[in-house]
Amino acid sequence: MSAPVADEDRAAALESLAGLLAGRGVVVLSGAGLSTESGIPDYRGETGSRRRGNPMTYDEFTGSAEARRRYWARSHAGWRTIARAEPNAGHRAVERLRRSGHVSAVITQNVDGLHRAAGTRQAVELHGGLDRVVCLTCRHLTPRADLDRRLTELNGDFRESRARTQADGDALLPDDVVAAFRVAPCAECGGVLKPDVVFFGESVPKPRVERCFELVAAGQALLVLGSSLTVMSGLRFVRRAARDGTPVAIVNQGPTRGDELAATRIGLPLGPALTELADLVGGTAPQPLR
Repeated sequence: MSAPVADEDRAAALESLAGLLAGRGVVVLSGAGLSTESGIPDYRGETGSRRRGNPMTYDEFTGSAEARRRYWARSHAGWRTIARAEPNAGHRAVERLRRSGHVSAVITQNVDGLHRAAGTRQAVELHGGLDRVVCLTCRHLTPRADLDRRLTELNGDFRESRARTQADGDALLPDDVVAAFRVAPCAECGGVLKPDVVFFGESVPKPRVERCFELVAAGQALLVLGSSLTVMSGLRFVRRAARDGTPVAIVNQGPTRGDELAATRIGLPLGPALTELADLVGGTAPQPLR
């Protein structure tokens, strides 16, 4: 666990961030740590070490019907955690800062849709969103809620109460429960359905990456929130900002791979810290959209 931050150190840290935001045009890059206060587990926690369990890879999912059965069984059980989650104080503070003009753009590594739910409709979802499902054959896109109803109809006796939810809505299930699970095909063509997210081993679509680089290049500073920056997907934007001389600030509980590139590095709980920061710079209160 991170050591408690003294009041004077906390005040100085927030004043430093307020000075960064005063120039406006700050780009936010958020990670899983921003959503933990909404009850969604992250992959690594404060130590930076991966928690138990390995995420599904793209090659596994596309290459094995059994892997897809395992994924959809576990995801169907864990989907309730994602669907019920509400934006927390951190998401709402980011939207306040965006509305007041202090934040110019939001890029998120999260797939939970909580930035959108907080009102940040134009957030770039780098890794996609769990609330959408795509067919790998016909590319038809459907809401996750529709698939959830179909899976519930196919698996009426599904024992999801035995599940323990992990990051990104994955849930631990006994092998016998997974083996009995029935997977739904695409309702349009009968093809394989996949969540509209970027799996490990899969590339983020190039136009999306280029858009993020454009936003970072246009920003006056880059503010990283709740990301260990362990994977290159997010770290590359920090490296680009640092290379271009754009100030980087990181607020995260625990070390990150980008710490040596940051002009400011703060270890504070995100919800309270960002709320206080929005108060300091006069962030506009958003209207709830969900």
